[in-house]
Amino acid sequence: MFEGLNMFGTAILSFLNFKILFNAVWATELGIIIGMLPGLTATMGVALLTTLTFKMQANDAILILICMYIGAIYGGSRSAILLNIPGTPANAATSLDGYPLALQGKAGKAIGIATTGSFLGSVIGIFAMLIFTPLIGSIALKFQSYEFVWFSIFGIIICGNLTAPKDPLKGWISGFIGLFVSMIGMEGIHAYTRFSFGSTELAGGISLIPAMVGTFGFAEIISVMRYQKFEVVKAKIDRFIPKPSEVFKYWKTIIRSGIIGTLIGAIPGVGEDIAAWVSYDFAKRSAKPEERAMFGKGSVEGLMASETGNNACVPGAIIPVLTLAIPGSAPAAVLLGAMLIHGIRPGPLIMVEFPSFIYETVAMVLIATVMMFVLGLTMVKPLVKILQVPRQKLMPIVFTLCVIGSFAIQSRLFDVRVMVVFGILGFILREMEYPMAPLVLGIILGDILDKNLRRALILSNGSLTPFFTRPISFILFTLTMLIVLSRAKWIKTLFASIKKKNA
Repeated sequence: MFEGLNMFGTAILSFLNFKILFNAVWATELGIIIGMLPGLTATMGVALLTTLTFKMQANDAILILICMYIGAIYGGSRSAILLNIPGTPANAATSLDGYPLALQGKAGKAIGIATTGSFLGSVIGIFAMLIFTPLIGSIALKFQSYEFVWFSIFGIIICGNLTAPKDPLKGWISGFIGLFVSMIGMEGIHAYTRFSFGSTELAGGISLIPAMVGTFGFAEIISVMRYQKFEVVKAKIDRFIPKPSEVFKYWKTIIRSGIIGTLIGAIPGVGEDIAAWVSYDFAKRSAKPEERAMFGKGSVEGLMASETGNNACVPGAIIPVLTLAIPGSAPAAVLLGAMLIHGIRPGPLIMVEFPSFIYETVAMVLIATVMMFVLGLTMVKPLVKILQVPRQKLMPIVFTLCVIGSFAIQSRLFDVRVMVVFGILGFILREMEYPMAPLVLGIILGDILDKNLRRALILSNGSLTPFFTRPISFILFTLTMLIVLSRAKWIKTLFASIKKKNA
């Protein structure tokens, strides 16, 4: 424990120089701007910036991406409060109480509460990272191929279940599409080419970054072309630095939402939007009847809960990235890809190969959080003017960055075509209400699932028994089956008919 704190302190001191702090400032500011502009999501921002930083040193690039991630998740609260349009999906719950507060002439107060809640939520998540990441990393060393097979399937199932609550089958289909995409190209053990149809370009596989840039970037461009523009609402900004009493009045809500957000972030592929909604729901259920009536009409507690929850989710989502190489959210999936590009291999062996990187990442998240808090409270009025820029005028810039970013990594026009194809696919799936997070998670987990499944079968001489007899494997299998059966309509119908007969 003391050794870990020493490494964390060393990491903090190593980042306290002008170059690194300057990078943190502009990356966080850019993240806030991207987050507050409707249509430019945190995932898109991290994906585009990944393509522009891949020639940097690893620590510099990862810090910039984390600052973008945290800044964008927070920045979405601005448009949610002032326009009633969430800048990112993570801020959908914020608009429920943030916009009514703005209509009451309390826009500045709402922004201040959102900023403080975001900061405190992220701080709670940082403590969880510092304490639990090394612990989970040591437990992950006990994972073998059998466990990774079930963990990959479990990640797809729970992600699809939570991102498509009305019809989890759509979430699961989206995830398995991602798994299929990851199988294209040469397989990892014998280098046998699959699903390439004679194409030498497809034989190299589908690169993660172009696919993600297309899914989240180009698909959004098509959506903007498809739907009408929104009207910018002008709101007067009053005092935006909250009093300490206004914040710590809701200390129970802050701690509860911070813990909820961190735990949900650690679940593979779920993301910040689910964390915000669950935190908001718990706050509403826990409120007194007279306070509960204010939720949705301008409740400060509701605003605090949603913003604390979604920002606590960010450090939580990075925990499984570092320890298991499995992302907790879509932006974290891009962050995982960036780490791999820069030669860092997250996963069970990170405590052996890169023992200091965990504490360096915690230090990066802390720096990004402090920058977000300072910039969030000092750059309120100038940043609000950016909301007046029509997003139709921003899309040509976004398209240019999508093309440049997809091409730049390997200098192949094929990757640009991949980006366009995945953009069209992503748009079609969105129109049919299929979630994108499971698709991205499937692309990430496909390689892990494929290699470990065949490696496990080789170790067991083709026997499936170890998949069900090893303790951790059995637990993951049981959890996966319980989730599937709990959402199966025929199971519910059967129980309803049995209950009706007994009655």
